[in-house]
Amino acid sequence: MKTQLGALALTAPLALVTLTGCSMSDKESDEIPPAGTSTSRAASAATERVSSEIYELIGVKGKASDSRPTVTDCPNKDTQTHFRILHPWSFYPASAGDLDVAMERLRTELPKKGWEIVEYGPDTSKNRNLSLTADNDEKRTGVHIVQMSKNDPPKLSLDVVSGCYQVPDGQEIERF
Repeated sequence: MKTQLGALALTAPLALVTLTGCSMSDKESDEIPPAGTSTSRAASAATERVSSEIYELIGVKGKASDSRPTVTDCPNKDTQTHFRILHPWSFYPASAGDLDVAMERLRTELPKKGWEIVEYGPDTSKNRNLSLTADNDEKRTGVHIVQMSKNDPPKLSLDVVSGCYQVPDGQEIERF
């Protein structure tokens, strides 16, 4: 249990840092790309739609966790006017053998839908989990996926994260 919690604690911050990706950010900068102007509720709904599109690409029977997006801060931006959306969720295949199929489908299908894979291969964890990071410039969104084959039950752990939104003038960021 301690190992799972440790891996989870490292996954979310890693995703927030990693998901700026090469294609979503200026090659000379680590700045999070702008995603436009939106309320946090509308941005959350847009991020959930991206997660649903990714779920459809998995293409094997299984079940997704019932998690909701959350509002996070944009690094080096005013926390009263700028925010990002993080949607962490998991996919549990109906059959453990389908986990490899699901990850391979994502590796091949994401680029067909406008995603650029910026990192793919084993991570540095003890289990050497297969990891995929991809950016979608059009959607101003990134995803970090970890294939956790040795979990019980086996799963894909996904973090979908938006670019940096600015709240409309006269409105406040709703935090959830």
